[in-house]
Amino acid sequence: MGGRTDALGVPVFDAWAANRVLKSMPISALNNSVIGIDAVYYLESTSKEPLLSAMGGFPLGLEPILMRELHDLQSVGLRPHFVFHGLDDGVNDAPFGPSLAAAKANAAAFESLDTHSPAPTQAMELFGTSGSPPPAAVLAFLKRLLYKLRIPFTVAPFNALAQLAYFEKHPSQFIDAIYGPSELFLYGVDKLITKFKLAYRPNEDPRKEVIKQSSHFMPEHSEFEWIDRRACLEELGRIPSDLFADSLLLAGSKMLGPFPAIKNFEKGYTIREVRNLVASYGRSVVNLCNHYPDDKQIPRSVYLDYLDQYKRVATGIRHHIVITMEGDIEALDKVNAPHDLHDCVGQRLPEELNMYLSRGLIQPRVLNWLASGKVLLCAPYDGGDSQVYQHLVRVQLDPLRKQAIGLLADSTHRYWQKKEMTTKYWFDPTHEANFNVKDLLPSPKDSLASWNVRGNVFCRSLTQAQKDTSDSPVGSLCFAVRSLQDADFAASTITSRSKDSRKLLETREEVCANAVWRFLQLRGYVDQQHQLTNWGKVLNSMLSAMSYSTERERAALLAVELLRFDLLKADTMFPNYSGAPSRSTAVDKRNCMLVSRVACLGRLVHQQKGYSGPLSRHLHAYHSMISVVQASMRDLVEMSVVTMFLEGSVERERDDWMDIALTLPFFEEDNCGLGVAVLHYLDELLMRSDPTSEATRSEMKNRGPALMKFCDYELSLQHGFQLWDAVYHAVKQAKTLGEEVKELKMWEEVDQWLSQRR
Repeated sequence: MGGRTDALGVPVFDAWAANRVLKSMPISALNNSVIGIDAVYYLESTSKEPLLSAMGGFPLGLEPILMRELHDLQSVGLRPHFVFHGLDDGVNDAPFGPSLAAAKANAAAFESLDTHSPAPTQAMELFGTSGSPPPAAVLAFLKRLLYKLRIPFTVAPFNALAQLAYFEKHPSQFIDAIYGPSELFLYGVDKLITKFKLAYRPNEDPRKEVIKQSSHFMPEHSEFEWIDRRACLEELGRIPSDLFADSLLLAGSKMLGPFPAIKNFEKGYTIREVRNLVASYGRSVVNLCNHYPDDKQIPRSVYLDYLDQYKRVATGIRHHIVITMEGDIEALDKVNAPHDLHDCVGQRLPEELNMYLSRGLIQPRVLNWLASGKVLLCAPYDGGDSQVYQHLVRVQLDPLRKQAIGLLADSTHRYWQKKEMTTKYWFDPTHEANFNVKDLLPSPKDSLASWNVRGNVFCRSLTQAQKDTSDSPVGSLCFAVRSLQDADFAASTITSRSKDSRKLLETREEVCANAVWRFLQLRGYVDQQHQLTNWGKVLNSMLSAMSYSTERERAALLAVELLRFDLLKADTMFPNYSGAPSRSTAVDKRNCMLVSRVACLGRLVHQQKGYSGPLSRHLHAYHSMISVVQASMRDLVEMSVVTMFLEGSVERERDDWMDIALTLPFFEEDNCGLGVAVLHYLDELLMRSDPTSEATRSEMKNRGPALMKFCDYELSLQHGFQLWDAVYHAVKQAKTLGEEVKELKMWEEVDQWLSQRR
């Protein structure tokens, strides 16, 4: 809603509670207790990587910190169960607000670094504050970590807070207590854990880091902070529960902005003043909004709009949608739920889809689009101000989004196949691009139906080299592409869905391999006869030029996609951003730029510690393009696999949902660190009179670790240059096959230039 706060919890209440009702207890009191944890609140409350928003991708140093804390919590008998948000709930009239605020904070941090005012340490603080709420990549990172640690989690149908409240109130007491923000009191929670205060004995050896010394954890001195709702009611004047809930709502949070009048209080406001305001109008928000004195600055219509928002939020809280212990999707207090509940919470998708969402098989993005009827495309951290980025999002990726929506709708009820849709962009929020799902049908689903390849076909038809899973595991992009080089094997993969339930696709390898083949056909790398197209051969040539790893195969496909979009080039895309090559001639700067952009596709060889080194706003913006293309690729991969389940091609009785999700490509996201390392190395070489001499190159490589801490600088450069070789090989292959490749002569010149400097 307009005026919502970006902070978690109810800030005004939290400030009051910290001094009046907050209590502490020994962490040992939670022994043998299942604690439901709001995933977003947990990430916001733990240590942060200040430069994450300046680099993008998965966190570099957060994993050992979280592993230590979760291990220590479990060591005292606490059993965590995380809950993630699912689909967006309610009506949000300012959907672009958080992303624009984060981009603005990020821009201010970069500008402060460029001008050295304020001090660099203050710039780091600005970067640290620009990462709220956590980006999708960080939430995916947490899911992967929890799965690695075998800590259970659930993705709620909509709001995680409602799901946590349901878990706690269930007669079986699925969880014993909740760790989360103060909005949980709106769902009737009686007690709430707000903070874990784990104590550690100072490390006597200054050369070692505390995070590696789990033996230094002191459970006897560790505590947790919590709030009792009854204490709040008593401290606020023995008020009834409904007045407390309304006071929290009108005080302002992410769910609902503060009551319009109190935003203008010169000295701010307290939770007591909000309580008094509601109480003075008969404890009725309706009376308050209808009869609050007119103000020249706030017309009556503002209060009436606010009342409508309040009613929607309050109804959504009272009758929120949760996944029950039996696996059903139901509204809380469903007997009294209004018939138009979907206007307050959101449209309910088929329960089968919610099950796949709850297990982590798919992300909520495409489901959100279909359920809400709105494709809301928010600003990336760099702001997305460039025309080339906006053209990519608005024009080039639009067919991919519609393809993903069409695939999903084509496998569901006819209601969703006639859904009116609207696309809106952060950079042009008043413009709406409208379309109907029926115009996207028939989707490519039927043309993909010939991919039902079972494991016995793999074993019978593949050569020993292709079966070597240490090289390219079944289910990987590399396996999917390389296997189709064999025309006979490709022909044998043309298979129909079995009507015999005993012959459904069953293993993780079968599911992932067929999903990836379907994805490759969607993107035009494979034709309907299951043969590699020209672009498929280009991709294969690049994959063959590199040793296998998940990050390299991801880089390979993204490189080819960027070539097809004509975005893998040295043009000036972000003229107003700092961090571009700045030394020597225009040709040198062009060459340095192209090699650095290619390197942005790869992975920096880095220790599990937060990044500390140079930044490039220019490469950060280029990484935003890589990131948004990767997100579209993952959308199509997920819709490929979920349609296989929806159409009955796959055995549904299974427990390897996250195994499948993690095996499918594009789950992880790298940052722009490798591009920055290559840019720094090449740019520094250009300062020297002899940039191609072996002595100069060795000197620059030896200097790198001092500037980019925790990084294997020389090995990272080696990986970056190997990636260049593979991309250049693919560019030449594309030209040989007759595909349009612009400025091939430039690629040849850059390759020759780089060969003397690597």
